[in-house]
Amino acid sequence: MKKIISLFLLSVLMILTACAEPVEIGNTAIVYFSATGNTEEVARELGNMLNAEVFEIVPAQPYTSEDLNYRDSSSRAYQEDRDDSARPEIEAYDTAIDSYDTLFIGFPIWFGDMPKVMYTFFDNFDAAGKTLIPFCTSGNSGITGAVRTLRTLEPDADIQDGRRINTRNMEAELTNMINSLSTN
Repeated sequence: MKKIISLFLLSVLMILTACAEPVEIGNTAIVYFSATGNTEEVARELGNMLNAEVFEIVPAQPYTSEDLNYRDSSSRAYQEDRDDSARPEIEAYDTAIDSYDTLFIGFPIWFGDMPKVMYTFFDNFDAAGKTLIPFCTSGNSGITGAVRTLRTLEPDADIQDGRRINTRNMEAELTNMINSLSTN
């Protein structure tokens, strides 16, 4: 009987959680780059959870699967990573991004860092005075190197530590990330 009651209460809690209104964290938007769709999936879910606008950073030349062959030293991603001055061209981004005070910044981790497409974005975007909350998707690398890069590229912004999000546990991990913001 206790198991049945526990299962019933758990079910009610899950239903109430699913029906809850999206959280709103001030003047917030989500900005992301995704090459394979994983980061986009996380960004869109985060946008739904926060009831926030979502903006995509789009490379002028899309990445192909050959470009993303990290084991091939002639692949585009590999070559960009090895070139500190690489700044792949991006399509013009929506300048509405400039009006937000807090930006969740999403990207995949390539070679322990953000893709150079994100460097291009930050070379053209003034984040001074803004709060940036990075999140990433990655098969096995963490976000620490990318956060270090962001702090170098945007020294006048408040760069949070950020989180690596696994798409298999996405909702729970995003909820934990959002909840940790209210306690900081």
